[in-house]
Amino acid sequence: MNEYKHILTAVDLTEESHLVAQRACALQRANANAKLSCLHVIEPLSLAYGGDIPMDLSNIQEQIQETAKLHLAEFAKTLNIQTQDQHLIFGRPETEIHTLANQIGADLIVVGSHGRHGLALLLGSTANGVLHGAPCDVLAVRVGN
Repeated sequence: MNEYKHILTAVDLTEESHLVAQRACALQRANANAKLSCLHVIEPLSLAYGGDIPMDLSNIQEQIQETAKLHLAEFAKTLNIQTQDQHLIFGRPETEIHTLANQIGADLIVVGSHGRHGLALLLGSTANGVLHGAPCDVLAVRVGN
């Protein structure tokens, strides 16, 4: 069996993300300390709500981004992930996860298979979307109910 060299952990930054991170860290140790990167995707409010909101959401979006940036840095610190390996991206989660995995040469993507909180959702449908069309292996970690 080939060893994984670069593991990408995609998280929604809820409490359940720690379960996903624990699995990614165990795989990192089991694979001669493979490189570990983390990703949080913020789904733009216009996508989340269909784009039909008759108001300027840029201030709200900026607040969401700043909060997510702080939470991602805090999360990554617990995993000893360097700043350059922390990724905060706007877009559709499954698309952005695939794109980043290609860009950084990840050979394993670790995602949660169920998340119920926040605007940047990693739902079962996202985990399924990541699985189909992924450029590498995908581990969907069962979280929640």
